Amino acid sequence: MNRYDDIKLLRINYLRGPNVWTYRPVLEVWLDLGELENFPSNLLPGFTERITALLPALAEHHCGVGERGGFLQRLIEGTWSGHTLEHVVIELLNLAGMPTGFGQTRSTSQHGIYRMVFRARDEQVARTALEQGHALLMAAINGDTFDVPAAVTKVRDKVDDCYLGPSTACIVAAATDRRIPHIRLNDGNLVQLGHGARQRRIWTAETDLTSAIAEGIASEKDLTKSLLKACGVPVPEGVVVADKAAAWAAAEDIGLPVVVKPTDGNHGRGVTLDLREQSDIAAAFELAARHGSEVMVERYVRGHEHRLLVVGGKVVAAARGETAWVTGDGHSNVVELVDHQINTDPRRGTTEDFPLGRIYADSDGAVLLDLQRQGLKPSDIPAPGRQVLIQRNGNVAIDCTDEVHPEVAHVVSLAARVVGLDIAGVDVVAEDISKPLQQQGGAVVEVNAGPGLLMHLKPAEGMPRPVGRAIVDHLFPETEASERMGERHGRIPIVGVAGSRGTHTIARLVAWLLHLSGPKVGLACRDGLYLDRRLLERGDCAHWEPGHRLLMNRAVEAAVFENGAKTILRDGLVYDRCQVGVVTDLARSADLAEFDVLEDDQMYKVMRTQVDVVLSYGATVLNVNDPLLVDMADLSDGEVIFYGLDGNDATLQAHAAAGRRAVFLHQSRVALATGGNLETLDELGDISPWLAHTRADSADTLLAAIAAAWGMGLSADLITAGIETFDPDMQAPRGTQISPAKAH
Repeated sequence: MNRYDDIKLLRINYLRGPNVWTYRPVLEVWLDLGELENFPSNLLPGFTERITALLPALAEHHCGVGERGGFLQRLIEGTWSGHTLEHVVIELLNLAGMPTGFGQTRSTSQHGIYRMVFRARDEQVARTALEQGHALLMAAINGDTFDVPAAVTKVRDKVDDCYLGPSTACIVAAATDRRIPHIRLNDGNLVQLGHGARQRRIWTAETDLTSAIAEGIASEKDLTKSLLKACGVPVPEGVVVADKAAAWAAAEDIGLPVVVKPTDGNHGRGVTLDLREQSDIAAAFELAARHGSEVMVERYVRGHEHRLLVVGGKVVAAARGETAWVTGDGHSNVVELVDHQINTDPRRGTTEDFPLGRIYADSDGAVLLDLQRQGLKPSDIPAPGRQVLIQRNGNVAIDCTDEVHPEVAHVVSLAARVVGLDIAGVDVVAEDISKPLQQQGGAVVEVNAGPGLLMHLKPAEGMPRPVGRAIVDHLFPETEASERMGERHGRIPIVGVAGSRGTHTIARLVAWLLHLSGPKVGLACRDGLYLDRRLLERGDCAHWEPGHRLLMNRAVEAAVFENGAKTILRDGLVYDRCQVGVVTDLARSADLAEFDVLEDDQMYKVMRTQVDVVLSYGATVLNVNDPLLVDMADLSDGEVIFYGLDGNDATLQAHAAAGRRAVFLHQSRVALATGGNLETLDELGDISPWLAHTRADSADTLLAAIAAAWGMGLSADLITAGIETFDPDMQAPRGTQISPAKAH
């Protein structure tokens, strides 16, 4: 069997924003197939059988055929190795629990060189999948063995290391469903939803509305109980104790049975229930002391443990717990029984992907204590048929949302408000959650900040609940007050200016005009990074990193970005959508050859990226003098505003006659036309002095900026005033100072 040299990975580039391939982040890989360029899959004996044996689910891939088995058909008919690598990587990501459907492979102008891309939610995960997919493909080509489970494990481990946890991921997914953009702010679970001044931040199930004082109160169980009791929330009486003797004395005062737990513990750690003997209480004190700074003894409330999730004052999900038991078989010890009868449950595991955790009967302090109370050790063999209690709490994963009594929901919501938490996990013990607590002696036992969401997302029994959507709706309410464009989606007004001619002047002029209309405006262009006309960074900032910083800045209320073709090809756009997108031209520069952009139709694909991201309530501004840009108008989700020097241009005239907007020169004056309505900016007069002062390339530059400002809803009077006072060097405006308030 022939052996083939490895496919060479020439360049790996992470496109983080909308790009020539798709709206979403992708990993773009430049491949050199080498000798394999002459050997498509149908010329590699046995290859199709080997690759599908390693990855059977490749038979499910649709590929370009558009139906199940499409990719398998391509393999049989003959497809090149770059295309196969694309599907191998996608399948590894699917197997690793990060489903990925998008991928493309295209040839370049160089023989045997291809560009392959695939959807990449996280760069490091994508790189690991590429590495493993590359090795798997070469093994299949050369007939070598390959450990697919080990490769999947490496990708899954990288997902666990690098990607968002399930609670954060579900919130981000819900935000994406509502078209709210997000930015990951660290390697963990700190995420920004929305842009600039309209952003919100989450950290798992905590938000920037979650009070630090409320978190502090929630962490002090005794303080929480005293506040809840004062407001009429039923809580079990209890007291903080300093030692074992005090714990027993408190138990006698409260009345047996009791619960012993740490005052500042979480996730049920160090909690022991239903204690009746002094020795058991002493042992429970030691366990609780290891998990918290202080120990509390409180009245034992009979019933099941419940976790109710409160978001924005409403109960949105509830889960019930059950005790865990094993039954003796006469030959297995307790540890073996737990492993065989409990831990084999497919719902149990060691990661957050599982609704129930594994139980370690030989090391979990609470389990050991319960076994001791039953006269057993982990190594003991219970008699056949004997029921052994293994775990009293920690199994809260049975959905019971629809069973919650309205009075219980009211009490639980009150508990969250008393503590001051916008999102809270409230622990309730009750025999029956469908009845009021007072009726059955139930009680609220804890109020927790930053509650886990997995029990509601993947319950062991029952229906998953859309808790991520509830949190997003809490942060971005869809109310009448949020109807104004962008607010319900966390978006600030964004203008993107793409092209090569005069784009920096257009970007600066639009930023100045927006500034006059009131908001604090961020600007990223080749001249620098600006916020509210203050220079933050000098030099070329028309690329991803500076623009990204603007979108993270809470002070930014509107933003303008200059985008060259190289920026789009290297990084993608910094924003996912914009209100106004301007494309000035399709001119190619020599340095685009490194991206294999050599023809006009390729430039069209690059620049359409700016048009593709315009919002439906926004506007695309296009230069009517370029026929290809005129054709691009059909791609816009928003309205289209044409601009051009010649007011008699047939395309401009037809566009305006159809009731659409156009900007052009009319008798040497700037004119704004809509249908039969024509408004000239007479106060500007002859624009030649302005062009000389601003060193603009041509009048096109001014017209594009005016069209963009008009598309943003600025009035003709404000546009005129802004143009008269614009300083191309971003210093104090020449002429009379106009404050934003007066410019309205």
